[in-house]
Amino acid sequence: MAAGRREDGSGDDFYAKLEVEGKAARAQYNATHAEGLRTVTSTAHLLPTREDHIRYRAEAGVRFVRRLRTTLLDLTRSTLRDGREHAVDFDTFTLGLQVRADDGHETYRAVRITGSVPPNLTTIILRNIPGCEVEGWYPEYALPERELLPAEQAWSNIMDPRAAAEVLDDVD
Repeated sequence: MAAGRREDGSGDDFYAKLEVEGKAARAQYNATHAEGLRTVTSTAHLLPTREDHIRYRAEAGVRFVRRLRTTLLDLTRSTLRDGREHAVDFDTFTLGLQVRADDGHETYRAVRITGSVPPNLTTIILRNIPGCEVEGWYPEYALPERELLPAEQAWSNIMDPRAAAEVLDDVD
């Protein structure tokens, strides 16, 4: 990306420098290609490269996982407070969580994903749910208070009660 100030007639005029650079890029391109450019300048060198696209996608993935982790903590905190399912809509899917803890029984955790998700997204979601063993997830055919909807998948696990207490205590 390129940007700068226009200072007409000044030696610091960004656009004049950009024009000189564009003419040089055109000349270099025409020197190495039989079918030369017919334009006065070439700005192809300013466009994103394959590496730029790869980096953008990697950074977008990191941003998504950070958002997902924050959302999972918020949903966990909300459902621990009232025992009901809480959900958040993402671009192509909805993520819902519910934690139920009855006195004297284990803390049960349900996760539902509704909508279109890539195959590896379910794994990423389940691996980032606080307080549950990664290998402990079990696919479900119903949720605690209802049947599954079309295009909905559900998973359950036991939540460590100490982790539940930490989530409730860790309010920013």
